Amino acid sequence: MPTPTLTLTPELLDLEAAGLFLVAEIEAYLASLSPAGPRVDVAALLAAAPVPVHGSVLQAWNAAHPLPVPTLLDRARGRRPRLDVTPSEYLDLMSRYLHQHGWVQGQLWDTDGRVCVLGALLRVYTAGYGTPDTVRRVRQRIGNALGRIGARMPVDTWNDLPTTTRTDVHHLLRDAAA
Repeated sequence: MPTPTLTLTPELLDLEAAGLFLVAEIEAYLASLSPAGPRVDVAALLAAAPVPVHGSVLQAWNAAHPLPVPTLLDRARGRRPRLDVTPSEYLDLMSRYLHQHGWVQGQLWDTDGRVCVLGALLRVYTAGYGTPDTVRRVRQRIGNALGRIGARMPVDTWNDLPTTTRTDVHHLLRDAAA
């Protein structure tokens, strides 16, 4: 079976900023959903996803944190601004995002804006919170939390189990943040 290719544009996702691990994990997850598909275009998925609107009620999920503001260096390099947060704060932001936008199984996000755990991880990151190292540490914490509940599997597999509920997801994120 041919390996799906990943097409990213700098405007949609800065690979250096996003962290190659997260992109590879999402690419593998999407490939597992439709292994017969000829191509997984993460950039197109990001472009089609509902974008959080800054400065409106939709921003309640990140109300406890200031908006990332581009520095002169960000503007000069044409990159998105980053606001460093702790892994616990990041996990809290993920839970808040899921609470506001909804939770979904079997896909990163749907047309209503609901997201899975990986979708929330990506949406919080693309909103400008955390660094690649933060994302790596958050993934480790989620994996450890899954291990503590006896679910030794990738988070996307656990997210899509028929027995997993939205409440389970919030409990997992709270446990990982502790």
